[in-house]
Amino acid sequence: MKGLTLAAGSLLLSLATLNANAAPQALSQDQWPFTATPRATLDAPWAIAFLPDGTALVTEKGGVLKHLNVQTGKAQDISGVPKVVAAGQGGLGDVILHPQYASNGLIYLSYAEAGEGDTQGAAVARAKLKLNTDGSGSLSELKVIWRQTPKVSGNGHYGHRMRFGPDGKLWITSGERQKFTPAQDMSGNLGKLIRLNDDGSVPADNPFAKQGGVAAQVWSLGHRNPLGIAFDTQGRLWEQEMGPQGGDELNLIQRGGNYGYPEVSNGDHYGGKPIPDHSTRPEFIPPKITWTPVISPAGLMIYAGDRFPAWQGNAFIGGLSSKALVRIELKGEEAREVERYAMGTRIRDVEEGPNGSLWVLEDGANARLLELQPK
Repeated sequence: MKGLTLAAGSLLLSLATLNANAAPQALSQDQWPFTATPRATLDAPWAIAFLPDGTALVTEKGGVLKHLNVQTGKAQDISGVPKVVAAGQGGLGDVILHPQYASNGLIYLSYAEAGEGDTQGAAVARAKLKLNTDGSGSLSELKVIWRQTPKVSGNGHYGHRMRFGPDGKLWITSGERQKFTPAQDMSGNLGKLIRLNDDGSVPADNPFAKQGGVAAQVWSLGHRNPLGIAFDTQGRLWEQEMGPQGGDELNLIQRGGNYGYPEVSNGDHYGGKPIPDHSTRPEFIPPKITWTPVISPAGLMIYAGDRFPAWQGNAFIGGLSSKALVRIELKGEEAREVERYAMGTRIRDVEEGPNGSLWVLEDGANARLLELQPK
């Protein structure tokens, strides 16, 4: 167990933290407080975004953007999607709507793109979506507004989840691309949380704006593989990320905050090489929850609907290796896992639909989109 070399007092604190964050036993299907109705089958879906008419856009990692009627399951491909590098964890990633989508038709896509030689990096593009009466559609005026810097070899830890915040700004997670030290290097934007204007320009009130260059994009640093961000009803920003061997995290994001990776983690390097715990370095912001064994967190959503009134304000995380949907109770600036639902397969994304249902995307080939409704 990690921490055996710590002093007795630190060991007791570590054990108390583990017990406080101990995961509840996963509830089997007959114990779920909801039904799960399959609405579509997709090929390695990554993200879902609902349109004002109740239909949805779904990304497939291989590079396909689909327009989906979630009630009939009929899906049509959208043309004009940028070319992606579909390898490892790379491919077509997130999709979100501009806050004024109803009037401007703008959507945002994140994806892995090729660089020079064998390098890759995440990118975000903005485009105008046109839908036809038969459900097909096309993208036009596509423009790349953000790129990971630098591009590096390998095809892991892109991050590239996106949200628009209550401030109208575009927030993007940027993984450290399995290169460790870039998460602390302000000459690049790997291992960071990014805040931009809707056109990709840098807001003047970003915490590192005066440094100029790539650093001006950064809101927080010291992140590993951030695969979910969401704002609560009070405008606080929550982020979750995969730890190394142990130590998955849920973080409350602070302006200009440093979350410590790879200097600290509540997990260890693969192969067992120790990483100091957060408690050893108080200058770094510790997570609100850590998971060991890991849950491999994917999408993150904070529920605001009426169909599950008892869940209002709760966060939901899709679990990959845990094959579960994880429910988190948020109370002010504190968080704890309160329930886990055994889904029997890897869960890639979870979103709230316009009718207050929860919509869950399974991961991999022949993955289902499930609508969760109260029993």
